[in-house]
Amino acid sequence: MARNALVTRTTGETDIKISLNLDGKGQSKVDTGIGFFDHMLNSFVRHGMFDADIKAKGDLEVDCHHLVEDTGIVLGQAIKEAAGDKKGIRRFGDIILPMDDALVLCAIDFSGRPYLGFDASFTNERIGYFDTCMIKEFFYAISYSAGMNLHIRVLAGDNDHHIAEAMFKAFAKALDEATMKDTRIKDVLSTKGSL
Repeated sequence: MARNALVTRTTGETDIKISLNLDGKGQSKVDTGIGFFDHMLNSFVRHGMFDADIKAKGDLEVDCHHLVEDTGIVLGQAIKEAAGDKKGIRRFGDIILPMDDALVLCAIDFSGRPYLGFDASFTNERIGYFDTCMIKEFFYAISYSAGMNLHIRVLAGDNDHHIAEAMFKAFAKALDEATMKDTRIKDVLSTKGSL
């Protein structure tokens, strides 16, 4: 059974459309108007082995805040919708991912309860045309709209580009693990009977 979602969101500030396949081949089409953000989202799709088409337009003449945050909201909704009733999934996923000088821990509990734990700092205010303060806002939006505990902690790193990219790749790998089907799990992995 295909685990796909198509989610759109249109406001006075943004227009976003995301299609997502959790059981993909790592293929993506991404266009947000922010080169570095496109790079991060392409890395997320590739390393999570998802398929995604992400189109986002927004009021970039103001700044990147609305576009990045709303993309996180829509991506979180797509993840939640594609996962469906969560029967048979592992629920938990984690990784410590290296990228050159950067080392990032990411852990997920796809529990239905939103929470973001984020421990990171950046040296620069921007990477290209992307505000580094928006990385936390992006992951916050995902955690709340998807309904997941999401913890991201930078263990080492000096280069902001490497740190950010390690975060997106780590999130992809942890999410892939958390949403992966396990034949031993016949219902949902919870003593309550629901997630």
